[in-house]
Amino acid sequence: MKKPRLLLADDHRIVLEGLRGILEPEFEIVGAVEDGCALVAETQRLKPDVVVADISMPGTNGMDAARQIKRMNEHIKIVFLTMHSDVNYAAGGFDAGASGFVLKHSAPQELITAVREALQGRTYVTPLIAGELISSYKECSLRPEGASAALSPRQREVLQLLVEGKSSKEIGAILNISTRTAEFHKYRMMEQLKIKTSAELVQFAVKNGLVSTY
Repeated sequence: MKKPRLLLADDHRIVLEGLRGILEPEFEIVGAVEDGCALVAETQRLKPDVVVADISMPGTNGMDAARQIKRMNEHIKIVFLTMHSDVNYAAGGFDAGASGFVLKHSAPQELITAVREALQGRTYVTPLIAGELISSYKECSLRPEGASAALSPRQREVLQLLVEGKSSKEIGAILNISTRTAEFHKYRMMEQLKIKTSAELVQFAVKNGLVSTY
């Protein structure tokens, strides 16, 4: 019987090796990458059945990579394996199209279960935050409705770099856009989200899981 094909993504090589040991008995590991841009590229090339990815990665973070992957091929399943236990990260992950959300300090069997559930078209969330996630949805206490969806891919890139402490000039150089364009994206986000200062924009992004933090 053919094994399901998995692609792994984490910015720590030792974690990737550990994941191989956990998953290889049951699944075929077709590749392993260490950043979000490589994840998107290798997913397009290898077409795995499931992607197991961290959220916090250099360049494109896991959530934005997930959105790109889902736009390319909605049938590829995504399971997030992360250290972030904040319920907003889980909500953001599922909004991005994930089928599973597992914490890194969970038992290895939990990750295997999450991958199995994803392959069956079901959703898995670690029991450690499942109750809180359900309560948050019921109480509508998560980030303002549409805040995540309102941002374009370029705005997300700018926001990620702002959270990392980059200036508009540095953001322009990294993204190959002008400083003025970087400033425009920043102020456009502030206008859309009804936020008055850059500091509040960064705080909002981190609090509501719109970006990765290291």
